[in-house]
Amino acid sequence: MGALLFNVTTAALMVLMFKAGQVLVERAAIGWRRLPWAAAGLTAVALAGVVTQLCWHGAMAALDADPGKTGWWRAVTSVFMQNGGVVGASWNIVTLAVIAALAERVWNGPLTVVLFAAGALLPRYVDALFGATSGSTDPRNFAGSSGATYFLGATLAGALLLRGHAVKERLLAVGVPVFGLALWFAQGNGHGLVAAYGFALGLLVRGLTRLVTRPQHGRRRLRRGPRPEAADSPHLRDQPQNS
Repeated sequence: MGALLFNVTTAALMVLMFKAGQVLVERAAIGWRRLPWAAAGLTAVALAGVVTQLCWHGAMAALDADPGKTGWWRAVTSVFMQNGGVVGASWNIVTLAVIAALAERVWNGPLTVVLFAAGALLPRYVDALFGATSGSTDPRNFAGSSGATYFLGATLAGALLLRGHAVKERLLAVGVPVFGLALWFAQGNGHGLVAAYGFALGLLVRGLTRLVTRPQHGRRRLRRGPRPEAADSPHLRDQPQNS
């Protein structure tokens, strides 16, 4: 029963993040102008990781993030190993494909890859900074793409908080870190904790983006000058000429 509740609540958190991304895309009216190459690339690498596991019996031992083993590459390769069986691997790959595609439409391809990489690498350092954990010894946490995917999905909720106009949109955005932290405290569910981290980074990135783009929009308006038809306005033509 505990495992079932864990899976249901983890899936519910994913649904919240998906809805946040969906609202962002609909609000910005972002169309599918091209294939989301970053999302396709990340999904392809994850699929390649599964194929590697199927073809190489020692793949998990060589590429997972077991803290008892050395290897600088493990922090990266472990993200593309799956250890949840057929159902867990399928869930991880499908959610990665969907969330990465939404993120690419909101952020762009390169930034999506950067945020996914941040989700793979940053949480352990943030945990150490706040003393949230001394390092997991549970083999189930040595591999899997779900942590980075939940981190990436939560960045969409952070962006929605700054871009949303309706109260329900902002409540949806805030619901992601609140629900995530509730899962962390009630279940020790790491997906909830990384979702809170991703939400914070999404807020930061969206805020910086707004600061960078606003001055550019202002300069564009200044460069436009008066409208061409203003010179031909009948009100201007009727004004007396000063000699």
